Amino acid sequence: MATLYLSLGTNLGDRQKNLTSALQLIGREIGTVVSASDEIETEPWGFESANRFLNMVAKVQTDLQPLEVLHATQEIERKLGRSHKTVDREYHDRLIDIDILLYDNLVMNTPQLTIPHPLMYDRDFVMKPLLQIAPELKK
Repeated sequence: MATLYLSLGTNLGDRQKNLTSALQLIGREIGTVVSASDEIETEPWGFESANRFLNMVAKVQTDLQPLEVLHATQEIERKLGRSHKTVDREYHDRLIDIDILLYDNLVMNTPQLTIPHPLMYDRDFVMKPLLQIAPELKK
């Protein structure tokens, strides 16, 4: 069983419902949601939008391998209405975004997936909720 940290964000539609639905699907399709941070409201990062984000981090126990987790998170995003991911770092409004932050102590860098998430330490909307539920991860 691996310990996985996922970042969730949404800035379209019923943001609270989007996060709740994503957590439920994560619990069904990826593993046990052990804990979840408080939600924080933030300005968009990397693009302009009038829509503020709700962000949170979840700690999950999973039997899935990292690429299986990636495929599961992408499928959850599709189920919740997300039609496309960020391409070439061009960010946009989204119903839901689920990023893999950490997977145990694994370091992985493939064309499909990089763990730890390469931008997590630059993003307060990731680090604040992550450190709320896992203060031992502070650098």
